[in-house]
Amino acid sequence: MDVEPNDVARRAAVFAALGEPGRLRVAEHLAVGDATPTELAQRLGVSSNLLAHHLNVLEAAGLVRRVRSEGDRRRIYVRLEGNSTPYLRPPAPGRPERVLFVCTANSARSQLAASLWTAASEVPVSSAGTHPAARVDPGARAAARRHGLRMSAEIKPQKLEEVGPGDLVVTVCDRAHEALGAVSTVHWSVPDPVRIGTAAAFEAAFEDLDDRVTGLAHRLAAVC
Repeated sequence: MDVEPNDVARRAAVFAALGEPGRLRVAEHLAVGDATPTELAQRLGVSSNLLAHHLNVLEAAGLVRRVRSEGDRRRIYVRLEGNSTPYLRPPAPGRPERVLFVCTANSARSQLAASLWTAASEVPVSSAGTHPAARVDPGARAAARRHGLRMSAEIKPQKLEEVGPGDLVVTVCDRAHEALGAVSTVHWSVPDPVRIGTAAAFEAAFEDLDDRVTGLAHRLAAVC
């Protein structure tokens, strides 16, 4: 079967971008979670100028995308684009005692992430909010039902009270990540579907979370 020229060019650009060890390290860290350029530079021990060059090359190859924070509206988060992970071996965290998903209101994204995690992993899971809402958003419940996930009617948003030393804290909301700082072990910059309120927005959030939860669950399973 003939190979489309555009596909060859795309793969060549990807391989060229990842062929430099520094850029490969950047991409593999982003396969775990999103980060600001400042966070990446600190974690990888590289200068801001060198990191900016790496990010420009990765972005030109279609491997990363920059998104503005929904929190302070000033920070820029860098995220890996969806089809990049087959080329990468992201670092695997040690097995946690619990995975704790956190967003601001604990009414949608963190609830969906916890439900997805229950279906994907045997590692205990919980969710919480920095400023919990009065109820789980109906749009989140509807999205869970559409995908066959169990979300008990008894579940209510909970306030983040305590983080244990064995917790892997995954923020799924920019505001929560910016509020928690270093407590946020992994960050996923998932747009808030409640703010938009449409079924399509909840589906987009669900698909994003599903991909990320599946990837993290597989990495944790590999270290057990």
